[in-house]
Amino acid sequence: MTSPSSAPSLPPPILAQAGDLLTRYDVLYCDVWGVVHDGVRAYAKATDALIRFRDGGGTVILLTNAPVPVHRVVAMLEARHVSPDAYDGIVSSGEIALAHVAQAGYRRAYFIGPRSRDAAFFERSAAQDADLDTADAIVCTGLNDDINETVETYRDVLARAKARGLPFVCANPDLVVDVGGRLFLCAGAIADAYAQIGGQVYWAGKPHAAAYAAAKAMAEGLRGAPTRNDRTLVIGDAVRTDLTGAQSAGLDALFIAGGIHRGEVMTGDEIDATKLAALFPAGGPPALAAMAGLAW
Repeated sequence: MTSPSSAPSLPPPILAQAGDLLTRYDVLYCDVWGVVHDGVRAYAKATDALIRFRDGGGTVILLTNAPVPVHRVVAMLEARHVSPDAYDGIVSSGEIALAHVAQAGYRRAYFIGPRSRDAAFFERSAAQDADLDTADAIVCTGLNDDINETVETYRDVLARAKARGLPFVCANPDLVVDVGGRLFLCAGAIADAYAQIGGQVYWAGKPHAAAYAAAKAMAEGLRGAPTRNDRTLVIGDAVRTDLTGAQSAGLDALFIAGGIHRGEVMTGDEIDATKLAALFPAGGPPALAAMAGLAW
């Protein structure tokens, strides 16, 4: 198999087991939602694979676009019965966004996002809650009501923010998330709409460089030594975030087809090779291999 820098954009080979592939690496940057759990329950085979990788001396960094601080990610993993033995550390887009708000010196923010679900984020924010007319920035963790709202709900707010030249901090670059088989819009959908009208967006997570820099720093701290790109593997279920981010960072990637692209590439519990090929057109981000679900 070739590296992502030299690999053509071709349909990746389909694997049933990943053990032999995983043993070629020292570090995994593993997505969470769609790979480790489905938003409701843990994938037993996936957590088993991560535990086996760690037992062999590998380091697992969970790299997630969850718009909350790390301690809330831990709580969510526990609620879904993901064993703490499956990972060494966690990098969340929420934590990256909070650091950016503090570093940028934003003191007042117009917050968009469900206050109860993301309370830990809002409580940690260095910026105070403000209306749109006095805010220094928009800070978004998601839709206020992801059941009844759409991006169109926010068109007026975005137009007013653009007129004021407000920066937009996106604490979750995902466009959608799969919760137990149902798709919900994420903060990335609103941020994308803002970018399309010329608004300035800070993307806190994958596929952007800040996420991979944070994961690399954490892995090197845990291992006590520099990590090598050719010994680091990204595992994810989203072409737009996981595979594009891996390619930009110069890292190999393993594609999990049973996640966000399930409806596009799966027939029942199996990957459809023809459909998979359509997801990997020439010029798109490559993957070393594809699996229905992570398994050793």
